[in-house]
Amino acid sequence: MPDAPHRPEPFTPGTEPAALADLRARLRATRWPDAPEDAGWSLGTDLGYLRELVAYWADGFDWPAQEAALARLPRFRVALGGLGIHFVHARAAAPAGPALPLVLSHGWPDSFWRYAKVIPLLTDPGAHGADPADAFDVVVPDMPGYGYSDCPAGAPLDSVAVAGLWAELMDVLGYPRFGAAGGDMGSHVSRYLALDHPDRVVAVHRTDAGLPRHFGDPADLSPEERAWMESAAAWGAAEGGYAAVHATKPQTAAFGLTDSPAGLAAWIVEKLRAWSDCGGDVERSFTKDEILTNVTLYWLTGTIGSSMRMYRANAAIPPAQHARRVEVPSGFSLFAGDVVRPPRAWLERTANVVRVTEPARGGHFAPFEEPDLYARELREFFRPYRAAAAG
Repeated sequence: MPDAPHRPEPFTPGTEPAALADLRARLRATRWPDAPEDAGWSLGTDLGYLRELVAYWADGFDWPAQEAALARLPRFRVALGGLGIHFVHARAAAPAGPALPLVLSHGWPDSFWRYAKVIPLLTDPGAHGADPADAFDVVVPDMPGYGYSDCPAGAPLDSVAVAGLWAELMDVLGYPRFGAAGGDMGSHVSRYLALDHPDRVVAVHRTDAGLPRHFGDPADLSPEERAWMESAAAWGAAEGGYAAVHATKPQTAAFGLTDSPAGLAAWIVEKLRAWSDCGGDVERSFTKDEILTNVTLYWLTGTIGSSMRMYRANAAIPPAQHARRVEVPSGFSLFAGDVVRPPRAWLERTANVVRVTEPARGGHFAPFEEPDLYARELREFFRPYRAAAAG
């Protein structure tokens, strides 16, 4: 990765043919595990499906075409906090008024890829059947250790620190006031942006509130909050093994996932299936090309280990940070197929809630799964705050 400039400069990565040849050789040499008959997805990634996906990755997937498609997004790199940060900066195409600057934060296991489909809908709503007055200037950074952003050489950064970098990035781009939105780990980053920079963030939108952490008296919780916490704990016991590894011994897993593309695909595709609104068929939400574009970004940048280490950093955030309430106007879109969906009582306990909706389709990766619905949610939520950003 080249050194990042102190001012943003255009960035278009290119993949050496030797890197793709090495990837294909590794895929064809995969040493497959056994699996109980008819195990399907019950024990994790389905062996039959992964064999099919890896065969396509080795001999059918056209990475140069996908790389060229991503290159159509206006992408840059800049030095922030001693790190080179890669980001998309897509300005409003033809705004009917001042465009609202909006920083979108992704989660795991993805990168700027999460928002690739929705960016045109946000920057040019008029071309997609919406009101041109709802146009955004969109900024989508890769978090440190993800995608084409640098990996911290020392301790990984937590969501609080990343929020600080995003505030600095928006300053560099000339946006004194802006909106913030995100999901998964990006929900935490957006939350801390609103907490630590309330004079700059006009409103914050999230698709989830994360897993519950309550440090007060349990008797203060409503019955629906207690029921939600119980269901979240059950979800964690059944589905949270990946997070325990990430937060405790991420480096151990990183060796195998960095060396084996089939292993990397298994680690990621199981989450794409489990967390999306796909009804058990991952290709209802993502095509093979879309899945492999995300996985190949991780493979070529070698960032699976560094992305997992952020869980360890976030696990060390002090309880006092979790207990803070967001006073910036907050909106939530709780998509029907997402995991661990919080009750409104919890949202109002933790934030100044002005809007909660429950879109009927879409899951944890809503900007990618349902870009039209997600774009509509952002347009409607941020509409009242455009004047505040312009002023």
